[in-house]
Amino acid sequence: MSQPLSLDRLRPCLEGIVPSGIATCGVDGMPNITYVSQLMYVDPEHVALSFQFFNKTRENILANPVATVLMMDPDTAARYRLTLRYLRTETAGPLFERMKAKLAGIASHEGMSAVFRLLGADVYRVQAIEAVPGRELPPVEEGPALLPALRRSVDALAACPSQESLIDCFCTCLERHFDIRHQMLLMADVPAARLYIVASRGYAQPGTGAEVPFGVGVIGVAAREQVPIRIMFPASDYAYSRMLRDQAAASELAGQLETRIPLPGLAEPASQLAVPVMAGGRLVAVAYVESRQECHFGYDLEDALVALAATLGLSMAASLCAEAAEEPVEVRGAPPSAMPAGEPVQVRYFNRDGSVFLGDDYLIKGVAGVILWRLLGDHQRTGRSEFSNRELRLDPALRLPDVCDNLEARLILLQRRLQERCGWLGIEKTGRGRFRLVLARPVILLAEEPA
Repeated sequence: MSQPLSLDRLRPCLEGIVPSGIATCGVDGMPNITYVSQLMYVDPEHVALSFQFFNKTRENILANPVATVLMMDPDTAARYRLTLRYLRTETAGPLFERMKAKLAGIASHEGMSAVFRLLGADVYRVQAIEAVPGRELPPVEEGPALLPALRRSVDALAACPSQESLIDCFCTCLERHFDIRHQMLLMADVPAARLYIVASRGYAQPGTGAEVPFGVGVIGVAAREQVPIRIMFPASDYAYSRMLRDQAAASELAGQLETRIPLPGLAEPASQLAVPVMAGGRLVAVAYVESRQECHFGYDLEDALVALAATLGLSMAASLCAEAAEEPVEVRGAPPSAMPAGEPVQVRYFNRDGSVFLGDDYLIKGVAGVILWRLLGDHQRTGRSEFSNRELRLDPALRLPDVCDNLEARLILLQRRLQERCGWLGIEKTGRGRFRLVLARPVILLAEEPA
């Protein structure tokens, strides 16, 4: 016996690959049929249609809120008819932003970016679904089986003992079990409304420490709205390298572009997906994947990555609590380390944003920069090189957020950035909640304020 039709089973029809037709009726009884730019899945009982301009369909639906939609499965050519009832129009929020991002890809793909401007997301209740008789193609299975891939990935994350292992394991699972080659994991700095890369795969440069502001592009919108954002076609509106530079050039950061860490990524991604990593209703990170192939990330993969991201978020929160409970307040008993010999390196620090430069080369900024400056200052004054996470949290001079802000992730960021940029300076973990500053050359510390 065949299963009854449901919106969940028909989600491939809602990808926007094949335009859907919508039929409405005016108050005078005159029918109208047109194609819609986007018909999007909302939940098992609702869909959303794009509202881009006031046309006959819009006029009819406001007067008579019942519509019929004919849609097609892009893989099998199976057709289905939906009976819909208009409920409301959303002009802001997560649903609007998801549709806006997806529509940008469709518009770029069709060469109509100047025309496809979303004014609102019209929400409809699905009252009936029926199959339309006709010839169909057999379904085609592509890519890895998602449930086994999800199970293996969840099992792998459950075995991770630390924040760093969770980060690396998550990226490895995307590559090994889901066959995703181009990816980034960005941790959230919620007070500063930005994200910073702690891990990436598939790029010539890792971009550790590169930042994305909340609300900018696929990654930033996913962070701000705390919902997955998925694009199936190339979208010029979401080209990061151009967008971020244009944004900086139009702001007070125009003179500091050389201090930015280049964001890795494909020059022209054809498919993009950003998934927020949440823990207890709080944004922890955003996972971003991309591909050169159009229509590469579907609804089912989105569901699998949302579930995997939820596991990652909860595992990170549990790891943080365990590490914070076991950390020593201060590392005592270690003798001062010998001052390194060799040519000294000038380290410049800007208090305004925590920026650190090695000579004239930008290294890092923000909380990670403040931490590095504090460690270097302690080492220069006392020769000390052994530290604990907890003492950093308790130091009011660092102005750190609470424990939930994930200090461990910032130390991982700092450690990896130093590994990429210099071989004479680094930090290494020496135990749970403990680490060591490693210096092979002397430093000259200069605290500066920009002119």
